[in-house]
Amino acid sequence: MCGISGIIQFDKSKVNRSDIEGMNGLIAHRGPDGEGFYFGDNFAFGHRRLAIIDLTENGHQPMIYQDDYIITYNGEVYNYIEIKEELLNLGYSFNSDSDTEVILAAYKCWGTDCVSRFNGMWAFAIYDKKKNIIFCSRDRFGIKPFYYLTTKNQFAFGSEIKQLIQFLPKATVNKKVALDYLIIGIEEHSNETFFNQINKLQGGHNLIFDLEKNSFTICRYFELQLSPDISHLNQTAAESQYQSDFSSSINLRLRSDVKVGTCLSGGLDSSSVAAVAGKEYKIKTGQKFIAIHAKSTEKASDESAMAKEVADFCDLDLQIVEPKEKDFIENIEELVYTQEEPFGSPSVFMQYFVLQKAREINCIVMLDGQGGDETLLGYEKYYPAYLMSLKGLAKWRGFMDASKNSKLTRKQVLFYFFYFTKHRLRLKRLKRRNHYFKPTILKEFTSQELKTLADKYLNIFELQKFELEKTQLPHLLKYEDKNSMRHSIETRLPFLDYRVVSTAVSLKSEHKINQGWTKYILRKIMSKYLPDSITWRKNKLGFNAPEKTWLHSMKNEMEIEIKNSLLLQELIDFQKLDLDKIDLRTKWRLYNFACWVRVYKVESIN
Repeated sequence: MCGISGIIQFDKSKVNRSDIEGMNGLIAHRGPDGEGFYFGDNFAFGHRRLAIIDLTENGHQPMIYQDDYIITYNGEVYNYIEIKEELLNLGYSFNSDSDTEVILAAYKCWGTDCVSRFNGMWAFAIYDKKKNIIFCSRDRFGIKPFYYLTTKNQFAFGSEIKQLIQFLPKATVNKKVALDYLIIGIEEHSNETFFNQINKLQGGHNLIFDLEKNSFTICRYFELQLSPDISHLNQTAAESQYQSDFSSSINLRLRSDVKVGTCLSGGLDSSSVAAVAGKEYKIKTGQKFIAIHAKSTEKASDESAMAKEVADFCDLDLQIVEPKEKDFIENIEELVYTQEEPFGSPSVFMQYFVLQKAREINCIVMLDGQGGDETLLGYEKYYPAYLMSLKGLAKWRGFMDASKNSKLTRKQVLFYFFYFTKHRLRLKRLKRRNHYFKPTILKEFTSQELKTLADKYLNIFELQKFELEKTQLPHLLKYEDKNSMRHSIETRLPFLDYRVVSTAVSLKSEHKINQGWTKYILRKIMSKYLPDSITWRKNKLGFNAPEKTWLHSMKNEMEIEIKNSLLLQELIDFQKLDLDKIDLRTKWRLYNFACWVRVYKVESIN
């Protein structure tokens, strides 16, 4: 796990060493264990190393393989041992025990198709001397970031946005992305970022830069598809298949030459990872598995009792952090800088403090439960799509079950149904709630994203695919990567092994939602590993921050920041905005946006 940098000069001139060193210096936190550079005729690679596999100098990057291929790489290919064995049988030789060298040999053997053989997370660039190209790739679901921009003179890429801002005459806001965030609350759905001109290579895509022509092409190498073999499985066979894939995923993600632990909220997903991984880890090492929990100071969002119950039941070494108002306030600018783009709620701070604790106790690799909800229909907002798939009396029973075995009331289930499936109703409600935006802004605002999302609710697979590839998962992965790497921690996500995802999305919907229980198949499987009080919980939180306490404690500061923001003044009629009447999440978005503008010195909304 590391950080990468790259610059290509269009005029064929050498890259200034200070430019690539400057890019690399901005991401020193991503790799405290080493730094390296490679200079080609008109390009340069930079690398910061966080040593996880093969801690010797043999794993140093940029790495050169047989003098024909040079790589700068961020990530982990967990099945590198199996791929290496296959390549050894084909006559390839190796000088290290790293997965980096395996990637290079795999590229030499199979070309760009090599990525289809990898099980892991990655963002890399490989210079191919023979073809005079730079082959770039991002893992299937975009767990590891790859940002890029093109100017008149250069193409540049990196692991973080802050590396690329220096190539712009000034940082300006992407108005479309900003309005989607401020009005709808959506942060991700395309390859664009909040910064004009800075884009991201999307998950499951490759980028090939032709050094002769100074141009690049982007192509998709992975797309989620339904597996007919999985979609026909009965309950027993489905449980067996999913449990096998999940256990295999965790075993692969325990491969490490440094200490491994896990994040534990006390919810079903993180508890499932902790239970299975903790058992395997103890067998392999004889040690207790470390689990870190962030305790909320508000009773309504405090899950520490559940985390303790899981730790006791699974014999885990539980570490608890309890961030206070002071910790939140002192770290606001730090987290805005870390995340690089506005984010949805203060809950991101809780994850930040968990990973900060991991670094303090030198637990360099942390497992996490991201992806469980998106792949197994774990959010209540998925009920409408499930209900839409039912017919006749089954739909009525499904509606009644949803209110019986979740935290939602019947009225709330009904509201969710219409809110998520009728885009005009949702748009009307959003415009009413955002009445304080200037008329020209609301008129300009398009509802295309809302219509697209509403259309997806007509088909469960299409909805899951959309949320995994475009909206829900990408913003969670962004938080995860930036929070972890800020503390030089590698996080690994067992639910996002591509085999686990493929099985999950292909399962019959009744295996995912059954009698109103979300993530039904996981609940059934984990009943062997966890107490029923965890397995059959109805309320879902997930490292929720004590938002009311935190945000009320700095009410005046937030209002001043919002009102003084020149960019918000371009969008909002402040005579119509009563900051005491808007909900906390909306207020947070306005405040977070204003902070981001100030921290990154962003100019012009146009």
